[in-house]
Amino acid sequence: MFSETVIQVSHLSKYYQIYDQPKDRLKQFFLPRLKKLVGNKKTVNYYKEFRAIDDITFEVKKGETVGIIGRNGSGKSTLLQLICGTLNPSFGEVSTKGRIAALLELGSGFNPEFTGRENVYLNASLLGLSKAQIDAVYPEILAFAEIGEFIEQPIKTYSSGMLVRLAFAVIAHVNADILIIDEALAVGDVFFTQKCMRFIRKFMENGSILFVSHDTGAIINLCNKVVWLDHGKVISMGDPKTISEDYLASYYESTATHKSLKSIPVSARNTDEPVLEDPRLPIINDSNLRNTLEVFKFDLEASSGFGTGRAIIKEVGLREMSGKKIFQTMGGEKVELYIAIDALSNLNNPIVGFTFKDKLGQALFGDNTYLTYLSEDINLEAGQVFTAYFQFQMPIFPPGDYSVSVAIATGDQSNHQQEHWIHDALIIKSLSSSVSTGLIGIPIHKIYFDLNESS
Repeated sequence: MFSETVIQVSHLSKYYQIYDQPKDRLKQFFLPRLKKLVGNKKTVNYYKEFRAIDDITFEVKKGETVGIIGRNGSGKSTLLQLICGTLNPSFGEVSTKGRIAALLELGSGFNPEFTGRENVYLNASLLGLSKAQIDAVYPEILAFAEIGEFIEQPIKTYSSGMLVRLAFAVIAHVNADILIIDEALAVGDVFFTQKCMRFIRKFMENGSILFVSHDTGAIINLCNKVVWLDHGKVISMGDPKTISEDYLASYYESTATHKSLKSIPVSARNTDEPVLEDPRLPIINDSNLRNTLEVFKFDLEASSGFGTGRAIIKEVGLREMSGKKIFQTMGGEKVELYIAIDALSNLNNPIVGFTFKDKLGQALFGDNTYLTYLSEDINLEAGQVFTAYFQFQMPIFPPGDYSVSVAIATGDQSNHQQEHWIHDALIIKSLSSSVSTGLIGIPIHKIYFDLNESS
């Protein structure tokens, strides 16, 4: 599918000399030279060597989108700067073919004293455009950035959002062959981010992209291949879904810190209100648009996952509200997801949760037990068996394959550890659908015209 190589990284390394104190830098500059003059061959270094990038090799083909993942400090940004040529390697080589447009550190390539207009011309000229070419695309850059009269103000007065708008607008209009994007898009507002993503998807039709993100969902959705970096080395490279799952497992094993969620009253979580059905559902279910969902049986032996092993998820499935297990249901019906667990050790404050994902690994919806039992202290003893239940109205899925990931953790939302996490515990196949737009559909309670309103 992809033949021509546009980026070739061969045994690339970038080392830095770290000195404990300023005088060590002076010693390193003079003493080795003096020893060489007097014939002393003994080598003494007064620095520690830090390897930001260490012997990395990979390639990007024309039309390919390659993701780079890794924790902070893993060398992602250094790698991109080496590829762009803003850093020189200590060892190894980088060869590229075609014009590269890069969105790296916020504001890189811009002069803070220049106006937005001046920086557009400066940055675009650095990317290889002539003044006549910049003049031709300048109105489009201005329209894409949407910063209005601020274009005539020094960019040192810009917010981070305005700065990334201008930077992306430039790289989107320089007719590049290769697009390199760091985490800079994270500071944009949702409307501009969506505009950028539309451009990226259009660019992917013909161009090559090197994309750095902590968002594994975006990596899985956008990329053909993923490179996982850690401490400057390639840990793994290959299929986005597989590599992202391995990265996620490694992340949870090394840290238990999560972002806190704002507490909401427990009473707001559980209601016994009746399910409101879509009035068109009987018609839909009698047609070829009936959203039939096949549920494949959970197989613990075939499931991949990770965790401490202090608890084991033994069974996952769907059942009717009567308690009958089901292997087929329909979009719009009320169902109950159950997750049966064996506690192999004493567990304090267990949290059980699930996430429905599409075939690209994008999270569609999910929930967990934390807020429901926020005010209760639950302690389980080793050997105890328990089950978590989640009742909800099944969304309407477009045709395709879906999966349910499940997990049990202990602690709270801000500080917990994963005891057992299973990727793709359930596989669900949607055979047909009435969904016209969106990733999923929800039952619409009422659709009507009011044709008697006066203007």
